[in-house]
Amino acid sequence: MKELRIGNKTARIPVVQGGMGVGVSCSRLAGAVAKAGGVGIISTAQIGYDEPDFADNHKEANKRAIEKHIRIAKAQADGGLAGANVMVALKDYEEHVKAAARAGADVVICGAGLPVTLPELLAGTDTKFAPIISSEKALHVLFKMWDKKYKTTSDFVIIEGPRAGGHLGFSEEQLSEDKNGNLNYDEEIRKIIAKVRMQEEKYGKQIPVIVAGGIFDAEDVAHVMCLGADGVQVASRFVATKECDADIRYKEAYIRAREEDVRIIKSPVGMPGRAVHNHFLDKAENGECRVKQCQGCLAKCDPSKIPYCITDALIRAVLGDVENGLIFCGANVGKITEISTVEEVISDLAKGFLIQEKQLNNMESSEENSTGYKKDLTA
Repeated sequence: MKELRIGNKTARIPVVQGGMGVGVSCSRLAGAVAKAGGVGIISTAQIGYDEPDFADNHKEANKRAIEKHIRIAKAQADGGLAGANVMVALKDYEEHVKAAARAGADVVICGAGLPVTLPELLAGTDTKFAPIISSEKALHVLFKMWDKKYKTTSDFVIIEGPRAGGHLGFSEEQLSEDKNGNLNYDEEIRKIIAKVRMQEEKYGKQIPVIVAGGIFDAEDVAHVMCLGADGVQVASRFVATKECDADIRYKEAYIRAREEDVRIIKSPVGMPGRAVHNHFLDKAENGECRVKQCQGCLAKCDPSKIPYCITDALIRAVLGDVENGLIFCGANVGKITEISTVEEVISDLAKGFLIQEKQLNNMESSEENSTGYKKDLTA
């Protein structure tokens, strides 16, 4: 199987585990994924929620927890790759990136906004970086900024499609088109990959492209690999694993969820989000979730105007209060029927790379047969 090479770092299996906050993907899950050959990712979003001083000192609690969880994940990884997902929308975004690098994160992945200053924040470190983008236009803007200001480019790129979980880089209209089967995102993936290949030529380096959003099984993996991807990012399937850091009741909520339970919501982050329908969403829609105390998580957040505190909602969910918390999920959550292990998930996804390799080999054989070359060898 083709490895995933990001600069001087290599993952045995080209599967990146998506970052999931608050507390869903911490060191236990990330370490297990890294040890199994993939790239394990912790989410820094309010990662210090269970630190004893979080309520009074959330800023320092988060930075302390970032370093702690990355070091634990790296120790568990047995030489595998572990890193962090840092949302650009966070108030302490830049400090979180630096804390991850200090702890020895192999990679930092940034979405929920354009990470314009990311090369500067990681200058002088061995931490590789990637933006999460959803359009060729956004990547063009980012590449242009990095070219002009830093004379550098990305180490890898994450393309996140409209069927992803959590915060989404699409309008509600686009998400509606996708649900109705009228959004051809494959074409956008091809355009983004073409843009990256041009950047590779310009900088003389390989820039792996990872596709995310609705990747559930081996067939999904094979499909995006045939579009030209170098690997996949998967999140939802890793929630329903024994190693996931979330409470068992959170995992069971995924198992119970059906396709009709998935909702597109308005998040206080300012982006649409995908979540499991529950009592909390009904209350939030009716304006019954007033913010009592600001947790200082988002750069652009006015507690008097937002429908609910996303920190409080996510913490309640990850601790097991699944009716009164926010449960982010991917579009394919309804396909999850049991709790498995990280090894089992990665093994299933890995079959997709083998399917794609077989398809490529068959194509090559067909081309050889059409020229008579193969016939001559076997005559």
